[in-house]
Amino acid sequence: MTSVDTVRAEIFVSGRVQGVGFRRFARNAADRFGVDCNPINLRDGRVFVLAEGRHEALELLINELRKGPTFAHVEDIDVTFTEAMGNVYELSRDNPHLR
Repeated sequence: MTSVDTVRAEIFVSGRVQGVGFRRFARNAADRFGVDCNPINLRDGRVFVLAEGRHEALELLINELRKGPTFAHVEDIDVTFTEAMGNVYELSRDNPHLR
């Protein structure tokens, strides 16, 4: 998914977000909004969501992630928008959070 309208969002979600179905929730929400999404549990208890799509669709996804699934408790979301790379499943080995 690459086009002029496509951007990448690197989203870090903190709170009670592991062991509560958060990654499945994120993938389902991304599907509804037409966004490519790869949620990953981090060792520090956060979930990292790498997503690409139209900026408006990513904002809708981020709003859903703020709510989270029933048993989650989202405390904070940190989002960085960058240029789309075309593949949310190819992660940078240089990212210290993903080691």
